[in-house]
Amino acid sequence: MCGRFVSASPPDEIAEYFDAVVPEASTTAVLDPSWNVAPTDDVYGVTNTDGTRRIEVFHWGLVPYWAKDPGVGSRMINARAETILTKNAFRPALERRRCLVPATGFYEWQAVPGQKKKQPMFIHDPAGHPLAFAGLWERWRPRPPADEKADAAAEDLLHSCTIITTTANELMRPVHDRMPVILPPDLWSTWLDPANEDVDALAGLLVPAAEDVLERYPVGSEVGNVANQGPQLMARVTPETAVQGTLL
Repeated sequence: MCGRFVSASPPDEIAEYFDAVVPEASTTAVLDPSWNVAPTDDVYGVTNTDGTRRIEVFHWGLVPYWAKDPGVGSRMINARAETILTKNAFRPALERRRCLVPATGFYEWQAVPGQKKKQPMFIHDPAGHPLAFAGLWERWRPRPPADEKADAAAEDLLHSCTIITTTANELMRPVHDRMPVILPPDLWSTWLDPANEDVDALAGLLVPAAEDVLERYPVGSEVGNVANQGPQLMARVTPETAVQGTLL
């Protein structure tokens, strides 16, 4: 799974790296940097709906257009690559609304032999480049009462996203059996292309990343509390001195 990650870069830096633009619109807010992004937080996403890559803000937790309640999004922070073609919540977005979710890195918790608590690990690109998680996005609008007309105001729209996960590669397998799909730069255009409707081929891109593009190391237990923030959460520690932490 992917349940915590780091998104600390401002939108202009993200736009430069992904060759995107930041639209001047009220829906594209400037988010505070976060070293402990958690489900239902707002996150940046890279989209392409008209031939131009754009940086947009999404609620993390996909809310399908047909959902009665946006609360369903809390159960859809991740989409499994193996079943993405058969799930009604995800297939329409795979066909038409794909995105990249930029991340400085992500956290996962590794079981420690002989202990009930787990060791938090940080996984990132050792070269310092942002990771590009494969994602899907949706628009959702609350349904008006039967005796009222629908309000088409843009502010009523909820833009949400999910991060696609796949089986773990060799680097991640000792930590967890799942990992986010991380797309290399040469696949970004294919993934984001709004004219690409070959869902079978797109699903074929959703494979584990090569081990040599990632590095993992232990971090302190402070990251286990969603209220904690700051770059110190990414600081490397030795397992002997780390106070073991669990996900809160």
